[in-house]
Amino acid sequence: MDSVQEEASQMKCVICRGDEIVPRSVREEIHVGDDIVYVTVDALVCTQCGERYFDRSTVRKLEGIERELEGSREKLPSIGKVLVYG
Repeated sequence: MDSVQEEASQMKCVICRGDEIVPRSVREEIHVGDDIVYVTVDALVCTQCGERYFDRSTVRKLEGIERELEGSREKLPSIGKVLVYG
């Protein structure tokens, strides 16, 4: 068993107290102005309620991406539209 799985097996969810926390690849949203950027990262996820737990390096990665996007308005591929009514 690797260290991530071992850590997950010892955790309880702080939201629902569920005891099944598993490593998963998740899509996290970063909001930049009116845009949403999806970033795929690894996290520990509660199988009962879906609460996500990120390690320090993942949080730093997400914060770095957010800073980069806010500063540059880098052209990213569009995957759909969000329309506002009213």
